Amino acid sequence: MFTSVRDDLRATLDEIRDAGLFKPERVISTPQNSSVAVTAGGAPAGGDVLNFCANNYLGLADHPEVVAAAKDALDRWGYGMASVRFICGTQEVHKELEQRLSSFLGQEDTILYSSCFDANGGVFETLLGAEDAVISDALNHASIIDGIRLSKARRLRYANRDLAELEARLKESQDARRRLIVTDGVFSMDGYVAPLAEICDLADRYDAMVMVDDSHAVGFVGPSGRGTPELHGVMDRVDIITGTLGKALGGASGGYVAARAEIVALLRQRSRPYLFSNSLAPVIAAASIKVLDLLESADELRERLHANTALFRTKMTEAGFDVLPGDHAIAPVMIGDAAEAGRMAELLLERGVYVIGFSYPVVPMGAARIRVQLSAAHSAEDVLAAVGAFVDARSSL
Repeated sequence: MFTSVRDDLRATLDEIRDAGLFKPERVISTPQNSSVAVTAGGAPAGGDVLNFCANNYLGLADHPEVVAAAKDALDRWGYGMASVRFICGTQEVHKELEQRLSSFLGQEDTILYSSCFDANGGVFETLLGAEDAVISDALNHASIIDGIRLSKARRLRYANRDLAELEARLKESQDARRRLIVTDGVFSMDGYVAPLAEICDLADRYDAMVMVDDSHAVGFVGPSGRGTPELHGVMDRVDIITGTLGKALGGASGGYVAARAEIVALLRQRSRPYLFSNSLAPVIAAASIKVLDLLESADELRERLHANTALFRTKMTEAGFDVLPGDHAIAPVMIGDAAEAGRMAELLLERGVYVIGFSYPVVPMGAARIRVQLSAAHSAEDVLAAVGAFVDARSSL
């Protein structure tokens, strides 16, 4: 049977390559940091390249105190739980991390998941039924889209950050028992920030709940890094916050839902990704607690990240590149053609800058881009070197 299937799969893979949409995986031989060693795939001799495509916003993925906390946790808590939470898989370190996240995010309770993808996959089916409605931003993350598909709720979409269309969807769904507005806090392909204050105003007016996936904000957005709800002054008005431990908060893995106490309590009873997945590894939980400790005095890291972001955006714009507007550390350099974006990424790697070309289906057809991600781990010299590499690579396209 597989002989015929193999031929079909190979033909599909060839189509992906011919369209310039194939996504190669590069192998690095060093810890995640502002520079990494790439062992293959067109890297310059020696393999060391500046890394401008990681979500390591605060540079904590290889922070010595985080690594030390992880090593200590292995000795104290062991490697893994070998079970789901409600059977025999909760340790004190899991409860401590949940309490710390709740306090940091201004929510009543928190529940841990193995990833934010799982967190988003476990919310909608648990809270919403056929008599309910979920209203989703059109550019929400794939995990939100997939999570919504698992529920029986009525599904409505509004154009990205379009408040008039959101209000229209709220009016259309006034017969629903419950309504949930869901949005990314920061849209990962564009770096745009959701207008949460206005969304909360509409939610109050039409008696809806608000859910925010803040994966690309927690740790560095807002005056003390508490994310887009803090940035917009609505920490007490957002009902559900989902997020990841795999970006600014240490860069490993794991996710969470921080929410009203009753929501978290129901998720513990009925959320399938929680009930049927192993507990988060205790080493990740302990290291994440250390990250939260570091965030209490991370103003300098946040300021350096914002400075690097402003420098890159300014210099790239002056050099004539089309960078999507904003001030987030995600700085998409728009290319348009998928094959050209992939070639641009290859040329940049040859010049010592590690970035990735994003194309369909990750972004809309014809909107391919190089998504540059700044980090507090970068120096100003790193940023200027990256801009110079872009200019040089452009001349070779």
